Amino acid sequence: MAAQNSAGIQTLLDAEREAQKIVQKAREYRTKRVKDARSEAQKEIEDYRKQKDEEFQKFEKEHSSGNKAAEEQAEKDTQQELDNIKEIGNKQGGKVVDDLVKAVMEVHPQVPDKRVEV
Repeated sequence: MAAQNSAGIQTLLDAEREAQKIVQKAREYRTKRVKDARSEAQKEIEDYRKQKDEEFQKFEKEHSSGNKAAEEQAEKDTQQELDNIKEIGNKQGGKVVDDLVKAVMEVHPQVPDKRVEV
């Protein structure tokens, strides 16, 4: 009976080792699948990012040409306005300076009203 018990224990130990091997293979397989899934997800993210970046570049290219033309027109208008202001300043600058000097130099004092507010 002891030999039978010993053989039964040995069978159980062998079955346990076999079960551990199966569990280990399952863990390795699951770990591999998780790694594969992560790398596949990362690839999909990169592809999606690339696609959206290309769409953005295309959109920006299509819509920036109108902005560039508007910027150039605004710059041209601004420069023209500055030239007009400089021309007016050159023509009337002397008169303005004379008027300012005259206003500062010719003092016309006035007596204030004597109203007292309470």
